[in-house]
Amino acid sequence: MTKRHIIFDIGGVLVEWEPHLAWSDDLGQDGARDFIARTNFMALNSRADGGERFDQLAAEVPNADDRDLFSEYVSRYIRTVPNAIMGTWDLLDQLMAAGHGIHAITNWSAETWPEGIKVHPRLDQVFETLVVSGREGVKKPDAAIFELLCERADITAHDCLFIDDGAHNVAGAKAVGMDAVQFIDSATLENDFKVRGLL
Repeated sequence: MTKRHIIFDIGGVLVEWEPHLAWSDDLGQDGARDFIARTNFMALNSRADGGERFDQLAAEVPNADDRDLFSEYVSRYIRTVPNAIMGTWDLLDQLMAAGHGIHAITNWSAETWPEGIKVHPRLDQVFETLVVSGREGVKKPDAAIFELLCERADITAHDCLFIDDGAHNVAGAKAVGMDAVQFIDSATLENDFKVRGLL
C-alpha cells in the first residue's frame, strides 16, 4: 500500500460544533439561535478564524446586552464542542495504523483553539502537521493555507487527500492539486478511503 497524506478538517468532521450552545443556558435553544442571527455571529466568527480577536469583534454588535453576551464567547467555548464524531476518529486510527500521514487544517480562532483542546485533547496530539487558521491569519479555502501545510510537512499537494464538510474548502484543496472529498458521514468517508486503496 502506497503511503498517502490525509488532511482532515476538524469542525464538522472530527468534532461537532454547535455555537448556539454557548448561550442556550441563558436564552434557551431558540433564543440562542436568534442571538446568533441578530448579532451576525457566523460572519464575525469567520473573521476570528482569520485572526481577529473576539473582544474587537464584539464592538460591532449594536445592542449592549448582546455585546456583553458575545464578549463571553471564548470563556463559554467548551460548551459548543461537546461531542467527537467517533466514526471519523475510528477511520483516522485505521489510516494511522496503515502507515499514512495524518494532518489537519482547521478554520478555528487562535483564542478558542486552546479551549477546544480542553474538551478534545487528542486534537493537539494526533496530527503530524496541524495548521490553525487563526494562528496563521489565513483560512480555507485560500490556496496559501494548503500550501503552508505542504511546506511544513515537506510533502506535495499531489500526495494528499483532503477531507472537509464544506464544498468550497474541498474546491480550494483541489485547486492546489490535492485530491479532496466532501465529508457527508463516516460511512461515506470510509468508502472514499476504500475506493482509493487507503484502507
